[in-house]
Amino acid sequence: MQIPTWTKPGLFGAGAGAIALAIVGFTWGGWVTGGTAQKMAESASVAAVASAMTPYCLAQSKSDPRSVELLAELKAAQGYNRRGVIEKAGWATPLGAEKPNTELARACDIELAAG
Repeated sequence: MQIPTWTKPGLFGAGAGAIALAIVGFTWGGWVTGGTAQKMAESASVAAVASAMTPYCLAQSKSDPRSVELLAELKAAQGYNRRGVIEKAGWATPLGAEKPNTELARACDIELAAG
């Protein structure tokens, strides 16, 4: 069997093209690995739950009998301490949960600061 002379350059060209395609796809094409896709999906789901539960947190802040003093404490707090005030007040603890949801506390803090 006679192998054509163009086979070796053709195979090298195909290999180089495949490598170039993978590099371009992963850097500029938006391709991701399965692990990265899983992390992105988890992050999006946490953000969606926090967004959906924000009205609950705001309602908790309005119906709390200590809301005036807690809101004053919240205004005096800075940075991540604001989230801690919301978590300690129980406004970011969904029904049936034992501990507060950190993402919900962040979302609630943003809404309370805006309103």
